[in-house]
Amino acid sequence: MCKFSSNLSMMFNEVPFIERFARASGTGFKGVEYLFPYSESVERLTALLQEYQLTQVLFNMPAGNWDSGERGIACLPGRETEFADGVHKALEYALSLECKQLHVMSGKLDERFTLEQQKECFIANIQYAADIIAKFDIKILIEPINIFDIPDYFLTGQRQAESLLKDINRKNVFIQLDLYHCQIMEGNLLQTIERMWGKFNHIQIASVPGRNEPDIGEINYFWLFKKLDEMGYQGWVGCEYYPASSTEAGLGWLAKAQS
Repeated sequence: MCKFSSNLSMMFNEVPFIERFARASGTGFKGVEYLFPYSESVERLTALLQEYQLTQVLFNMPAGNWDSGERGIACLPGRETEFADGVHKALEYALSLECKQLHVMSGKLDERFTLEQQKECFIANIQYAADIIAKFDIKILIEPINIFDIPDYFLTGQRQAESLLKDINRKNVFIQLDLYHCQIMEGNLLQTIERMWGKFNHIQIASVPGRNEPDIGEINYFWLFKKLDEMGYQGWVGCEYYPASSTEAGLGWLAKAQS
């Protein structure tokens, strides 16, 4: 049976962030993920995870100036020192929260640099991050994101991610397979899962279109959950969607998926 984690950046937005841990636990989730932890003290987050017996599944490394529209800096030449500082900051939180996965957002393409320059920068930064955290048994995740949600994003396709994995050549670097983005860009979800087996270590879900609960839209997630069970998937499935109304009102799918 799949293990589901609640993305607290998107779900339970009816209450402040700190109160979402209780909501997630109370509705049956055993794990949580979110974009960034850095506005909260690591002590407070650790206490919440312990109080509600939740696993910290995932969070993002620092991703530049989010409010100004940046979506990562890993592919941006000239930002290597800032990236390295972010690796150490993320590691500090990951160790305290016992989080075993860190997602690195690549960033948007910058016309001041060639595509090859940005690819080389991305590979070098991911190698640096992977080498720093390797001794702590923490995995680095890279994620293709569709061209509509984040225009000009560097990493947009699964085959591109697979090619980058070869170039990065680190045993603790994996793909974060977001089936919402994958469906928009490529489709053929089961075939993609089968082809990429062993290359991804985390799955995320949301409906297409709309990015809402997974029991609506064009993807038959319940069928895919069954297939993942049959294939022996041991990782988490992150619920990275925007509830269509209140979060609790849309959670009927979770009981069905866990039955």
